[in-house]
Amino acid sequence: MDEPHLYQQVASYIRQQILTGTLQPGDRIPSVREMAIQWGCTIGTIQRAYQELVRHGLVVSRPGQGTRIVEKLPDSISSTVPLRRAALVHRAESYLLEMLTAGFELAEIEDAIREAMDRWHTKKAEANKPVKMVLRFSGSHDLVITWLASHFPEIAPGHVLNLSITGSLGGLIALAEGNADLAGSHLWDEHSDTYNIPFVNHILPGKKMALVTIAHRRQGFILPPGNPLNIQTLDDLAKPGLRFVNRQGGSGTRVWLDSVLRQRGIDTGTIAGYNDEKQTHSAVALSVAEGQADVGIGLEAAALSYRLDFVFLHHDRYDLVIPFESMELQPIRALVGWLQIGTTHKLMRDLGGYDTEETGMVRWTE
Repeated sequence: MDEPHLYQQVASYIRQQILTGTLQPGDRIPSVREMAIQWGCTIGTIQRAYQELVRHGLVVSRPGQGTRIVEKLPDSISSTVPLRRAALVHRAESYLLEMLTAGFELAEIEDAIREAMDRWHTKKAEANKPVKMVLRFSGSHDLVITWLASHFPEIAPGHVLNLSITGSLGGLIALAEGNADLAGSHLWDEHSDTYNIPFVNHILPGKKMALVTIAHRRQGFILPPGNPLNIQTLDDLAKPGLRFVNRQGGSGTRVWLDSVLRQRGIDTGTIAGYNDEKQTHSAVALSVAEGQADVGIGLEAAALSYRLDFVFLHHDRYDLVIPFESMELQPIRALVGWLQIGTTHKLMRDLGGYDTEETGMVRWTE
C-alpha cells in the first residue's frame, strides 16, 4: 500500500481496537519502532498515524511512558463503544443459539469461526493488495501459526499464507504430494528420541529439506481450575469416571501420547474419551473449559488462553518443513527473518509455554 495512505489505515486500526474494547483507556500501544516492523513501513508513517490519533484526542504520548490511550475518551467515542459492542454481542449470541439449536457443539462453532476469520483475513489481504504468491501451509495446529496466517501480509507484503490443519503426518504427506509449500510438524520418533527428521526422511526420501524451528513447546494436561481430580500422571487417565478429550490421529501430540502409553503398558481402552478427538489445541481447552471433559492433552498456551490449569508432561519441537528449492523464495525468506527477531520471540513467550532459544534455527536433512 502507498505509504501516504498507510498511516490512515494504521490510525483506523487502532481506533477500531478502541471501539471494540480491545484497547482500554490507559492502555499502552506499541512503540513506533514495533509498529513499523509489524506493518512493514517506515517509522515516519507510524509517527504520522499516531499524530492523527493525538489530533482526535484518542492517544497521548509522555516521555518515559510511551504512547497510551487517553484516560477519558472523547464523547463521540465513549458513547459509541458500548452501543457497538452491545449490538455485536447480541448478534453473536443469536448466531450461537441458532448453531447450538442445530446440534453443533461450542468447540465446533469456535473452530468454524476461527477458520472463517482466517479466510476473511486472507480475502481482505487479496482485495487490498496484489497477491504475488499464496503459500500453502499444511500440518499441525499451533497458536503462533494461526496468528501468523492472519498477519502474514504484514510480514511478507503482497503474500498470503493459507492454512490447512491436517496434523503433522498429514502435513508431510501433503508436502510429498505437492499439495503444500510448507508443513508444520512436531513428530517424536521413539527409537531415536528426536523430532521430525526421521519422519521427513521416511516420507520425503532423498529430498533435501529445511527444518525451521518455530519453538520448543510445553505439552501436558489441560485441566479445570484447581485440578479438582488431582490428575498428575498418565496413569491417572484410567481413573473411573474420568472424561478425557484427545487430539486427532496423525497429530504430533497424538503420536507422542500413543507411543508413551504403549511403552508404559497403559491400555487406551481403559481411558474414557480416548476417541473423543479434536482438531486443535484450542478445541481441547474449550472442551475442558465448558465442562465436557475433565482433562485434555495439549499446549500450555491453549490452557492459559482459557485460564485453565496445566500439568507439564514434556517438551516438543515444532518445525516448519520447507523444500530446499523454496528457501530462497521472498516470502519464505521474510518468514525465516521474522522468526529470528526479538519481537517475535517476545510475542511467543507472552503466549506462555514457548521456549524461543532456538526459534528461527535452520537445520537440513542429509
